[in-house]
Amino acid sequence: MIEDARGRIEYDEYGAGPTIVFVPGSCSTGAAWRPVIASLKEFRSVTTSLLGYGKTAERRTADDTSIAHEIDAVEAVIRKAGGRVHLVGHSFGGFVSLAVAMRNSVPLASLTVVEAPAANVLRDNNEDEHYRAFRTMTDAYFADFDNGNRQAITTMIDFYGGAGTFASWPERVRDYAIETTPVNILDWASAYGFALPAKALSAVSIPVLVIHGRASHPAAQRANALLCEALSGTLAVIDGAAHFMIATHAHEVARLVSEHVHRAERVSG
Repeated sequence: MIEDARGRIEYDEYGAGPTIVFVPGSCSTGAAWRPVIASLKEFRSVTTSLLGYGKTAERRTADDTSIAHEIDAVEAVIRKAGGRVHLVGHSFGGFVSLAVAMRNSVPLASLTVVEAPAANVLRDNNEDEHYRAFRTMTDAYFADFDNGNRQAITTMIDFYGGAGTFASWPERVRDYAIETTPVNILDWASAYGFALPAKALSAVSIPVLVIHGRASHPAAQRANALLCEALSGTLAVIDGAAHFMIATHAHEVARLVSEHVHRAERVSG
């Protein structure tokens, strides 16, 4: 645990070797990375949880959803880990990890983004239909929650994973998603409020890997392909996988992360 004047930040580490910092997505905790970490025994793995999840305190408010608060927390984890780290983030955690790399205030050896909700890249590239898919989904989800539906988050989960995804989850996982819905709504405000200009993306100079699932929503696939292009990164697509691939296709994700980290280590070496 990191004790910070603005609230605690979850911190755990396992193993030895080059350091990978894993950032989970919304409605999740650092434990979500365990299936991937199980296949990465040659690395020192550091996990955390984003603001409002797990043991990490929320810092944002409805009036201040700046992603800078998320960046500050992840940077604190990286500084505690020490040295240059390989940063890996899934979903909104991938978006936050990208924002950390763009701010360029902590030493990173590489970046891996696993299907970030980079809707603004679609808007900036005139991908209107795909951008509207994100906006239509979130507008319906927020309105449903405001109208008192405690399971409104089903709309968002099924958008990413396909119809029936939320219902297929274990009860404890569904309950946690329902419990943290207000935090997830802040996450979307943070993401929509953070610009991703092409010039800033192209300035990220570390090796970048972007991963998406071939079975993911077409808007998510397109957003991540455009993001990868803007970052001059390497794009990897996992057959049969959708958004929640760090659980369903953990071995494939681990293999891609391992190969990317080893390549970056050879370059830095």
